[in-house]
Amino acid sequence: MNGFHPTRPAKAGLLSLPPIFAIAAVVVASLALSTVVALATPERWQQEGWKTDFSRSSIDFTSIKSGGPPRDGIPPIDDPAFLPVNQVSGLDDKEPVMSVVIDGAARAYPLRVMIWHEIVNDTLAGRAIAVTYCPLCNAAIVFDRTVEGTETTFGTTGKLRNSDLVMYDRETDSWWQQFTGEAITGGRTGTKLEVIPSRLEAWASFRDRHPDGEVLTPGNPGLRQYGRNPYAGYDSSRVPFLYNGPMPEGIAPLSYVVVVREGPEPIAISLDRVRRDGIITVGGVTISWVTGVRSALDTGTIAQGREIGSITVTRNGEDIAHELTFAFVVSAFLPQTAILD
Repeated sequence: MNGFHPTRPAKAGLLSLPPIFAIAAVVVASLALSTVVALATPERWQQEGWKTDFSRSSIDFTSIKSGGPPRDGIPPIDDPAFLPVNQVSGLDDKEPVMSVVIDGAARAYPLRVMIWHEIVNDTLAGRAIAVTYCPLCNAAIVFDRTVEGTETTFGTTGKLRNSDLVMYDRETDSWWQQFTGEAITGGRTGTKLEVIPSRLEAWASFRDRHPDGEVLTPGNPGLRQYGRNPYAGYDSSRVPFLYNGPMPEGIAPLSYVVVVREGPEPIAISLDRVRRDGIITVGGVTISWVTGVRSALDTGTIAQGREIGSITVTRNGEDIAHELTFAFVVSAFLPQTAILD
């Protein structure tokens, strides 16, 4: 893909560092931040320029940590550019992409792009959507970005909660938890975004399923080191970054877990279990595993990441919303949900 071949060096910054140094910088930053927890307050955030109504909140503010970059320091994509599938080259067949299909219109968002931007404010088949990816939770979630009847766009706060991306909406400066899709502080506290079903699949799979689809391409190929993973080795780590919440029992914190929240009770099943069984049906939901998808969080080059496979989750043959995340995320946000392993 022409859009993925840098024409000039990437700009300096935490996420432009070689992977091992980027991770080291995050660790150093987290240690430094631990000495200034008292400054993680609404007063401090207002000094940073936030207009958020912090008098409305559903969380303990001490659970918010700085991820390092400032507001939109990890820049969301607000004017996304796409290429037709038949014009794309340079992607490894097994590279992971987020895929969304609405009314027959299909788009793929490669993780080699999403890992550097985390949010894409897009419109597909006339529907305003926010395509989001939190690398530290491997949470790839698509939302309808119409809130209370009004379209908004989302940005990155530079904050984390339970190691998960905290977004903000540009209408009210309310902060939103990416994994739950819920506003956690600000004027829209308690409001939840509608989740749109999506897949995390191999590029070859999307290409074969949707030959008339489109693929997100960087508007400026030199802005970031697209194709590099700034979190090299992360999904083989013993503990998650910037996280001090509860840990799962009987399973490694960074083990991959399939989470389905559509239904009376959430379902969480380890990827290893799905891989062993091939197909699992529980609560009217069918979860299937296929080979041929690389981890985006393994080696420094995404196209060389180890294969972990991917899953589809359907009910009555139709895709439903789900996540392929980590075990610690279940402990953090769904503490009453046992992980089937």
